[in-house]
Amino acid sequence: MDECLILVDNSNIFIEGQKYSAKKRSLSYAQDYSWRIDFGSLLRKVANGHKIIKAILVGSTPPPNDSLWGAAKSVGFEVKTYERSPSGEKVVDTELLASGLKVVYKHPRPAVLKLLSGDRDFIPLIRNAYEEGWETELWGFSDSVSNELQQLVNRVVLLDDIFNDIGKYQPSVVLS
Repeated sequence: MDECLILVDNSNIFIEGQKYSAKKRSLSYAQDYSWRIDFGSLLRKVANGHKIIKAILVGSTPPPNDSLWGAAKSVGFEVKTYERSPSGEKVVDTELLASGLKVVYKHPRPAVLKLLSGDRDFIPLIRNAYEEGWETELWGFSDSVSNELQQLVNRVVLLDDIFNDIGKYQPSVVLS
């Protein structure tokens, strides 16, 4: 299979990346707010030579002056955003699930589904992709990937192992 579908749960990868960075740097706080995803590097690393059918990034709507989504779009991501509700980001997970299933069912042949998240909410997506003959990969940080989800996929790739390749530090961030 030389084609892939890449689905990114931005909040999961971003927040868990910041937590991983804080732990790696032995910081006294839970998240390293200076760490940012390098979307171009992330896309190249995850694609790993596969032809990308579609790369979809879903997350919460940022402030108007945030250039985050523009950076993601410029390297090839289709970006979908939703307002964060008091109950969390269930609509983000639902959008990623629906968008993924749409591609799985409409693409003319099986490919590789590369899911960047760790949430159990994606179990139905993984099961359906598998039933359609797709290979499945789970990419996430070791502290945040569901054990149940790990058991269902063909391959698990820990972002811990490629951390230095998929992110960068923004030194202008003031930490309090």
